Amino acid sequence: MAQKRTVHDAFSEEEIDEEASKRFAPKQRVSDSPGAHPGTGITTNKNNDEGKFKLMPPSRESKPSSVEFQKPYQLISFSYTPERRLVFDDSALRYWVEPPRHADLGHRFSHWIRRPEERGRIDSLLEAISQPRCEEARKKQGLVVCWRGVLCKILVAPYEEQDSWDLNVMLINDILYFEEHVSDERLREKEDMNPRQREQTYYGYSFESWCTAERPRQPGETPRWGGDVDTNVQWCSVVKGKLGTHRLLIGGEVDCVRDTYTGQPDTFVELKTSISIRHGNLNDELRFEKKLLKFYFQSFLLGVPEIVVGFRNPRGQLQTLQPFKTLQIPRMVRGKQGEWNPNVCLSWGQSFITKVKQWMEDADNVKTGTTHVGRLRFSPRGGVHFHLLNDLEKEEVQNGDDREGFLPRWYMNDGVGSSS
Repeated sequence: MAQKRTVHDAFSEEEIDEEASKRFAPKQRVSDSPGAHPGTGITTNKNNDEGKFKLMPPSRESKPSSVEFQKPYQLISFSYTPERRLVFDDSALRYWVEPPRHADLGHRFSHWIRRPEERGRIDSLLEAISQPRCEEARKKQGLVVCWRGVLCKILVAPYEEQDSWDLNVMLINDILYFEEHVSDERLREKEDMNPRQREQTYYGYSFESWCTAERPRQPGETPRWGGDVDTNVQWCSVVKGKLGTHRLLIGGEVDCVRDTYTGQPDTFVELKTSISIRHGNLNDELRFEKKLLKFYFQSFLLGVPEIVVGFRNPRGQLQTLQPFKTLQIPRMVRGKQGEWNPNVCLSWGQSFITKVKQWMEDADNVKTGTTHVGRLRFSPRGGVHFHLLNDLEKEEVQNGDDREGFLPRWYMNDGVGSSS
């Protein structure tokens, strides 16, 4: 049985006093108002237009409430083949190996097999949770189903200073589904990266190849290139967990495992690259401390206990390696210029999901017999705006596919996505 723990249990070595909580809090300031939710610092208001709402992340002065978080428990894993075929095996599983000193992260850049940019569909995740071994978990009430990356975007919103995002949301039989909304224009922008951006993106994939192998390396083996980068190939984990009152079914890619794969996340390793921090350079330190927030939640949500960061120079040469224990990261940024508080993010996430579910339930109560799709649009200083999609917007989401909203028709028809 999955172990339950509160946020404060998870961070027992880094309990936060009131003064620190104020320092860690996000930059958006929201004054107290009749729409404020006690204990969260979150404010909501409804626009004059029917079905349009706004939600602001917590204020600097808010003190986050303790939110129960259940340790992630893996239900199933799956692989993508080089042909981008989903198979329920561990053929794409990789093992951590020590990379060579000063590895060239631009190695064989021209041989990169790059998967085209695509919409953030959750079809593969739905196929995974439709498997028999996930049956018990998916029958629980109050589920949230999404990719790990989507939940990470939601949780770090109180500290986000640059990136905006759009999510689509559906509520079917008490299950809340989130999917990233990527417009055709945004897909073209991502596809048409300039040469320097493309090269820097490749550095991260190359680091994974230098640091992984199909089997654990034996003592005395020479470090070597792990194979040309093919971003079609992935190994993914689907876990169940719980954030406050909300049960989670989330999936995400796992880079590798250390030594042995146990069938659970306890040996998972996340691999990241970052530009080297120049000695005494406070701006470099600040950038990395802020980057650690996303590193942390990407691993925390899947139960990944270890993150290995490869620091590189501007030319893409690996300089140093540094491992981090995931649960120790919040303590590392305490009192620093780029400090942040994970409890702010988790408290906000619990309230965010609760409010979005309420909006979708209200829509169903007003107009029954209709499949509603909501759009959540976040901007760093503007908060989250919500509205229900009209028929034209729903067609854009479907993009010519056989779907009900953004959920595939097969999922709705086979009894998994419909009433039992």
